[in-house]
Amino acid sequence: MPTKKPIRVRKSLQELQDEYLKGDKKPLEDLMRAWKGIKELPPGNPRSFFVLGGYHGEPFRGAGWGNSSYWGGYCNHGNILFPTWHRVYLLKLEEALQSIQGCEDVMLPFWDETSDDSLKSGIPWALTQKDFMLDGETIPNPLRSFVFTRDIRDHLTPFPDADYSKPKGYETVRYPLSGLVGQNDKAKTDEHNAKFPDYDLNVKLLNQNIVAWLTSAIIVDGKPIPTNVQKKYEDCLNAPNYTVFSNTTSAAQWLDDTGAHVVPLESPHNSIHLAVGGFDLPNQFDRSPIEGANGDMGENDTAGLDPIFYFHHCFVDRVFWLWQKKHGFTDHLEIIPEYPGTNSVDNQGPTPGTVPNSWLTVESPLDPFKKKEGGKERAYTSLDCLNIETQLGYTYGPGSLEKQVELAAAQVDDGARMVRVSGINRARIRGSFLISAFTHIGGKRHHLGTEAVFSRWHVQGCANCQTHLEAKAFIRLHGLREETVQSAQFEVEVRTRDGLLDRPRALGNIEKKPFHFEIR
Repeated sequence: MPTKKPIRVRKSLQELQDEYLKGDKKPLEDLMRAWKGIKELPPGNPRSFFVLGGYHGEPFRGAGWGNSSYWGGYCNHGNILFPTWHRVYLLKLEEALQSIQGCEDVMLPFWDETSDDSLKSGIPWALTQKDFMLDGETIPNPLRSFVFTRDIRDHLTPFPDADYSKPKGYETVRYPLSGLVGQNDKAKTDEHNAKFPDYDLNVKLLNQNIVAWLTSAIIVDGKPIPTNVQKKYEDCLNAPNYTVFSNTTSAAQWLDDTGAHVVPLESPHNSIHLAVGGFDLPNQFDRSPIEGANGDMGENDTAGLDPIFYFHHCFVDRVFWLWQKKHGFTDHLEIIPEYPGTNSVDNQGPTPGTVPNSWLTVESPLDPFKKKEGGKERAYTSLDCLNIETQLGYTYGPGSLEKQVELAAAQVDDGARMVRVSGINRARIRGSFLISAFTHIGGKRHHLGTEAVFSRWHVQGCANCQTHLEAKAFIRLHGLREETVQSAQFEVEVRTRDGLLDRPRALGNIEKKPFHFEIR
């Protein structure tokens, strides 16, 4: 009988760093070597980082970008395929890393985003350090950025002033820098980036931004109230079923149907994208925001071309696995039939190979990823990646959130009221944006929380998107007493790349308020 292969372990990147500093340098060096290898492959090589990174958004591979109903890229957001599509995406990236000579044992580590180290210091240094010593030579750190090996053309751009194309030789950037280099953005970007010439200082600002998103809290009635991403990760582990756990669309409908607030996995995921990519957040955290920060991780179009994307999503996949183990869904997933978030036109629109207005199930293809079976190839489905240990041959090493898996949902559900925001039309907004709630108590303005909406740069050019575009947010009022809620004043801000959404934009003569909110 053939010997069963041992299950491989995806460790935390912090653990690899600790091993490196203690003298066991090979694991981290091999990881760097593998990443250097796939980034140097020709842009036409199917295992090159250019090809794999481009599957998520730009350069919009797959037939269909000439059709106005086309989403752009293969990624699934706002529907039930979000966790499983990205799970297989990581697997294919990991296989590419292992294809580099001498790197057959490399596994993709996870950035443990809710670990004590991250809460205190931000991003692991292996993802931000400018250079790295490899094989006796100092090289640019393969994990901090990617220099495009070919230009990308934004075929979905409806207007010349919203071009998101990027040339060969462009290098991805993170907060506090901007990566908008279209013909009408480049001059402004050059002026902005010239203000931040010190790389090490930029990393410091980036880490301060990450820590602020992960740990923010306010003091009301003498006690701290969490308004942070760490809390969202903890809360999502208590989602009662896979449908609402998996995506923001289904979770929003669940609140309308049941009155129960659920944090979907996609919510804290979105927040980290915008925290790394950068976004203006004036007066919301105790820090000075950087106006004009538009890094690649903050935009759906190019997020997959920044190496940090995969360490972030490895943590998201780990949280998915923790949820599966907590709720007994390691070998099956239950989908609520025909629920919002289960149709190909929900939220983002259909991806290549998916018929518009078709129902999504665990048998839906996870294009473009193929699985060999019986000498033939077929598309992966969610059924092929339910159990990461028995089906995919990997598991996760120790890290944060494991105690939350042991807690029953009733032990951590505080029954808090919430600010419910609705009626936001994404067709009028360029790219990702933030929905933030505030309250005025005792003459002081408090930031209650922010919901990050991770969106395409050009939803205006997608006919399907414009009929499925309402964005909603549900921001919990953790710890506020009922009498405080009754007497406090609340307000909501929607901050876009073009400033606050407070009036109809030129894209349409819409004579109504841009959104509304209520306390529930």
